[in-house]
Amino acid sequence: MKEFELKYGCNPNQKPAKIYMNDGSELPVEILCGRPGYINFLDALNSWQLVKELKEAIGLPAAASFKHVSPAGAAVGVKLNDRQKFSCRVDDIEGLDDSLLACAYARARGTDRMSSFGDWIALSDVCDLTTAKIIKREVSDGIIAPGYEPEALELLKTKKKGNYNIVKIDPDYEPAPQECKQVFGVTFEQGHNNFKIGNELLENIVTKNKELPDSAKRDMIVALITLKYTQSNSVCYAVDGQAIGVGAGQQSRIHCTRLAGQKADTWFLRMSDKVVNLPFREDIGRPDKDNVTDGYINKNEEDVCADGNWQKYFTEQPEPFTDEEQRAYLDTIKGVALGSDAFFPFSDNIERAHKSGAEYIAQPGGSIRDDIVIDCCDRYNMVMAFTGMRLFHH
Repeated sequence: MKEFELKYGCNPNQKPAKIYMNDGSELPVEILCGRPGYINFLDALNSWQLVKELKEAIGLPAAASFKHVSPAGAAVGVKLNDRQKFSCRVDDIEGLDDSLLACAYARARGTDRMSSFGDWIALSDVCDLTTAKIIKREVSDGIIAPGYEPEALELLKTKKKGNYNIVKIDPDYEPAPQECKQVFGVTFEQGHNNFKIGNELLENIVTKNKELPDSAKRDMIVALITLKYTQSNSVCYAVDGQAIGVGAGQQSRIHCTRLAGQKADTWFLRMSDKVVNLPFREDIGRPDKDNVTDGYINKNEEDVCADGNWQKYFTEQPEPFTDEEQRAYLDTIKGVALGSDAFFPFSDNIERAHKSGAEYIAQPGGSIRDDIVIDCCDRYNMVMAFTGMRLFHH
């Protein structure tokens, strides 16, 4: 297939639309089911690069959950404990521990389930049946992977009344060294960002504390590779081989750090006793549980504990999760990694990261206030590495 006609571009008025190779060669993808759209392919090709690089860098199967050309979640195949399985809504999946690929997607999807609603999925490895069973019951736009086991493919083809978007990509495909895009009729050309992210980036430790365990290195690599394919400015918290909070596309870096930190906090709080024991009614569906859980933790527009509201979701009125209780729970969290796609210009980012359990930080460095940022890290006995590499993505 040398070109594929799309229904429309970013919006329905942007016609005609298609994808093709500039040199007239075959596309590196095969559409096995459905009819992916313009934004679907933007998500597919960006998310595939992310999981491919995670697999190469860490050596574990990887998965990503993308929405609007940024990851809602990304992870490598690390087994989940019982609380994590419950929080990711996969505690009933048989054989989960036997498929590290399924574990990776359970984590990627489970990180921020509200943002992942209607996601595009990327898998680094051939999709197996266990992973397909998780995907089957989630609301998702499509998937890209290097292959599919026959049973997994048949199961995925039943989604969306047979119209679920399933894309197979050539795992050996490499893009041309130069890439182009047009904006307002003007062509931009640059070298493809083929910079490899690995442990060598973490060698320049600038803080007094220089103890960096292997688990922290893994999580810092997860954060940095996730940022490489996140709309800038961006900041990412990671732990257990999983990006647990992605702050994407903010003009101010502290806003990235706050947004990502709130998502990371929500991930941890979802595993607290008060959330795990919420008395949901049996007729409440998975997406509604996700929305109500988020409202319970973050006290959103609807007070789900209030009279007249709680009856819609619960069998009995739950006690509110107070700010003091949440802070006490979060104060027990340690060992979180934080990555940034550009330098931290002020120490407020470190102060905010500390509140979410961050102990290991990777950022390019190069600010005129680096000394102030380093001093703040030293005050909390953090480990910070200067990578020397900016990771902007637009």
